[in-house]
Order: sequence, then C-alpha cells, then structure tokens
Amino acid sequence: MEVKASYNDLRVSPQKVRLVVNEIRGYEFAEAVDLLKNIHKKSAKAVLKTIKSAAANAKVFNPDIKESDLYVKKIFVDAGTVWKRFMPRARGKADRILRRTSKLTVVLSDE
Repeated sequence: MEVKASYNDLRVSPQKVRLVVNEIRGYEFAEAVDLLKNIHKKSAKAVLKTIKSAAANAKVFNPDIKESDLYVKKIFVDAGTVWKRFMPRARGKADRILRRTSKLTVVLSDE
C-alpha cells in the first residue's frame, strides 16, 4: 500500500529543500523522523511535517498498519511558483528579485 502527502508553496528554494530530502530517501519512517529532528534547517521542519502527514494518511486508509512498517519510497521536490519582486537601484533603475517556492511530495509504502 502506498500513501502520499504533499506540501505546496513552501517558502524555501527547491535547491535548499533537496539537500534535506536527499538525506532521508529510502529510510524507514522512524529513522527518517529522527534524522529530520536533528537537521537544523528551515526546510527540515516542513519535510518532517509532510512525512508525518503521509503516515497519518496511511492510518486513515488502513487502521491496522504500524508506523514501523512504513518507509520512504519516493520523496521529491519540484519548483513552485516564483514570486517576482523589485529592488530600487541607483539612477532610477530596478533589479528583479526572485522568491522561489517548492512543491514537496512524499510517498510512503509498507511493501
């Protein structure tokens, strides 16, 4: 059985989130949660929240399932919407600032 959870418009760039995501790919649920609690990055909290949400989804679909049976089958990050902002510069010019967001998707499985 596979369950899925996603986090859209995470206010961290995809490049930074991928650093955290690559550390927990393939781990069991409990190990992944322990690792994420010890990673001191803003995106680690969001990844932890999403993994816990996927585990809760698994409980809803199959109440008999144990968290010890789950593992991270797939986890990936895509680019979300980019917020465009401008910063005033000298002589009436402006520079564009790109505020990047991420889409995080987690798939847990018990097989």
